[in-house]
Amino acid sequence: MDRHRARMAEEEEVMRMRGALVEHPFGTLMRWASFEYFLIRGLVKCRGEWNLMTLCYNFKCVLNEVKTDDFIAHSRSRGGSRD
Repeated sequence: MDRHRARMAEEEEVMRMRGALVEHPFGTLMRWASFEYFLIRGLVKCRGEWNLMTLCYNFKCVLNEVKTDDFIAHSRSRGGSRD
């Protein structure tokens, strides 16, 4: 614990960047998807569940950056619509 605290004190700027880049998705997933614990057991299965959650998070971020109407039009132009 002492070594960890010393390293954190030495690399305060790195820890601040980590908090800004990494901790936000965790907090968002916990709030947005009520992701407080894994629903299944086993490392491989939990890793798969985590990958699906992060895929959804990243896709949501992309949709926030791209206009939804433009994304739908692009998908339909590529044959993504079956209506």
